[in-house]
Amino acid sequence: MQEFINLAYIAASILFIFGIKMLGNASTARRGNFLSSLGMLLAVVVTLLNREIITSYSLIVGGLALGASIGFIWAKKVQMTGMPELVALFNGFGGLASLLVGWAEYARGSTLEWVATSYENPSFTVFVIVLAILIGGITFTGSIVAYLKLSGKMGGSPTNFPGQNAINASLFLALLGVGVFLAVNYASGSATIAFYTVMGIALLLGILGVIPIGGGDMPVVISFLNSCSGLAAAAAGFVILNNVLIVAGCLVGASGLILTVIMCKAMNRTLGNVFFAGFGGASSSGTAVEGEMKAITIEDAYYVLEAATSVVVVPGYGMAVAQAQHAVKELGSILEDNGCEVRYAIHPVAGRMPGHMNVLLAEADVPYEQLCEMDAVNPIMPTVDVAIVIGANDVVNPAASEDESSPIYGMPIINVFEAKTVFALKRGQGAGFSGLVNTLFFRENTRMLYGDAKATVSALVSQFDE
Repeated sequence: MQEFINLAYIAASILFIFGIKMLGNASTARRGNFLSSLGMLLAVVVTLLNREIITSYSLIVGGLALGASIGFIWAKKVQMTGMPELVALFNGFGGLASLLVGWAEYARGSTLEWVATSYENPSFTVFVIVLAILIGGITFTGSIVAYLKLSGKMGGSPTNFPGQNAINASLFLALLGVGVFLAVNYASGSATIAFYTVMGIALLLGILGVIPIGGGDMPVVISFLNSCSGLAAAAAGFVILNNVLIVAGCLVGASGLILTVIMCKAMNRTLGNVFFAGFGGASSSGTAVEGEMKAITIEDAYYVLEAATSVVVVPGYGMAVAQAQHAVKELGSILEDNGCEVRYAIHPVAGRMPGHMNVLLAEADVPYEQLCEMDAVNPIMPTVDVAIVIGANDVVNPAASEDESSPIYGMPIINVFEAKTVFALKRGQGAGFSGLVNTLFFRENTRMLYGDAKATVSALVSQFDE
């Protein structure tokens, strides 16, 4: 029986690896998601069939029914604009699950004395229990704060107070110190106090670690917490001696960390700068911008687009809020029928989670070959007749390359300011989610189309239909 279980775990691990590999390409992403889900289903079923682990299925069946019901209803009701918040919550619950696994192992005895007789290396077992509690706790509360920021229930600006970094560093060092003490003195009478101290500090550190991070950095935070949820799962796998959980956790942890590095590179910032710089505060708006935003009517915008031979659409979170992706796809199809070449330029950190814009455009059936990465579209931008910016802010802000006082100076952007004409679709004249003023909107070649993005794009479509 054990040989069959191990073979099934190997098969599940292979499905995980191929699934994650396929997620790297838009054309194979759905198949990759299916393979990964199939691998997880196989791992769960095989584990449940192991009678040495499961003696009663009543609680398991009840938990599966409850979880499946919540997941199904949630997936049906959530809008695409709420996807970043949903991902943040999933990361948090993944961390909480690992924390509960570590807690359950601790609860097998009033202290951790039982590990001396249950495991060959008790100190290592206590160490991974502490690791599961530590990473799981930080991931859980950190993800909850990220959810609150993304959903607007908490302000998107950083929350800073004097000595914040020093306090966080002290808490982290205390966490490590108590964890080492617990691993060495697991059988002492103070083990229980040390254990709950680790749990409490971990939960607190998750909150204090994320509140100083501004909304503009949430995509990086989400990918980093996703990596942490994987590492917490791997630690839980070591606790319960489950090979497939270790493999799955390591895969999620490694891929999430790679994605975090890619996101930081796209912003020309380090991970430390994201977590400790407090980017997006009121004091980090850059130099004042002279001039005014110049509006354009729908009719005049139509005449410019009707004569255009090349158009680049740059989507941002504003497109998600307005749910304008289908109208954008319709406008793109009309422009193509009119003899215009249409591309969609996707910045790595556009939206509020990694791949947010790709998901939206895929939902609207925008052809994969029309999606362009930043490095591919920037060289041709001076030849583009019209660049349409829909709800994007920092990823097209020329201050990133021109204003050394700007917090985003040095961040690679999509160079829409080099296009012959720029249409910026925006609800009003306020700053974006990060709080930075976009100097693009004050350029001579930029015209503003104010209002709801979906209504604006639909009005443009109507002009072509007349």
